[in-house]
Amino acid sequence: MDRSGQKLWRPPRACDDYWSEFRHCKSLWNRFHHYYTHGTSPSCQQWKEDYRNCREWEKRKSTEAKEALQRSERNRVAEQTKFTPVWKLRQYPPRDWNMPLNQDKPQDS
Repeated sequence: MDRSGQKLWRPPRACDDYWSEFRHCKSLWNRFHHYYTHGTSPSCQQWKEDYRNCREWEKRKSTEAKEALQRSERNRVAEQTKFTPVWKLRQYPPRDWNMPLNQDKPQDS
């Protein structure tokens, strides 16, 4: 809270974090990796837009910038959660988890 008793609203991340993400996205190494992995160049515009909105939010307390930044963060989190895990997570350990390993026996493939 500030001195007047109003709650201070801060961006979800420091504005410099958005700028660092933008610079990383534009780096030659990241562009090469993204092209190799996905076959396209990365789109870095959202990081730059988020940086601008963050600065606008901090300087002018802009409601539009605040909402745009929050929407972008929500979209980013939703994008990360839509991938399925590579391995199936176990609920319990195997029954023989405490038995000594049999080093001489070949593993099933």
